[in-house]
Amino acid sequence: MPYSPIVATLGYVLSPDHKRVLMIHRNARAQDHHLGKYNGLGGKIEADEDVLAGMRREIYEEAGIQCTALTLRGTISWPGFGKHGEDWLGFLFLVTAYSGTPLERNPEGTLEWIAREQLLDLPMWEGDRHFLPLVFDGDQRPFHGVMPYRDGCMLSWRYSR
Repeated sequence: MPYSPIVATLGYVLSPDHKRVLMIHRNARAQDHHLGKYNGLGGKIEADEDVLAGMRREIYEEAGIQCTALTLRGTISWPGFGKHGEDWLGFLFLVTAYSGTPLERNPEGTLEWIAREQLLDLPMWEGDRHFLPLVFDGDQRPFHGVMPYRDGCMLSWRYSR
C-alpha cells in the first residue's frame, strides 16, 4: 500500500529571551484526540501552500503572531498516529523571532509560556519526549525520524541526521 500521509507542521515558538516556549494546552474540546496534552503549534498544510507558508499560517491562526525567523529542525513520519490510524508526516520548526502579542487561548485550548527545562514534565504524547530535545539542541543539522503508533501508543523511534 502506498504511503500517503497527512502532511502537517509543528512549531515551537521561543520567547524573546529564548528561555520559554509557547505551548498549547489542548483543553477546550472534549472530542479532541489531544485532549489534556501540551503540544507545539501547527496543523495540516493546505494544497496550495508550501510547508513554510503552512507553518506561518498555522502559527498566525493559533497564536495571532507573525513568524519573522524560523528554522526547519526536522521531519517525522508518524505511521498510524491519527485518531483513526491515519499516517502523518510532520515538518518541525523552531521559531526564534516573531512580531505581535500571542493570544491567551484559541478554540483548541490555552496558550502558555513554559520554561524550556520544564517541557518534558508536561502531559504530552510519549513520543514528544523523544524528539523534543532534538528540536532545541545545538546541532544545526535537521533530524529525520520515524515514530510508528498503534492505538494511541508509540511503538518505536529512530532518526538520522
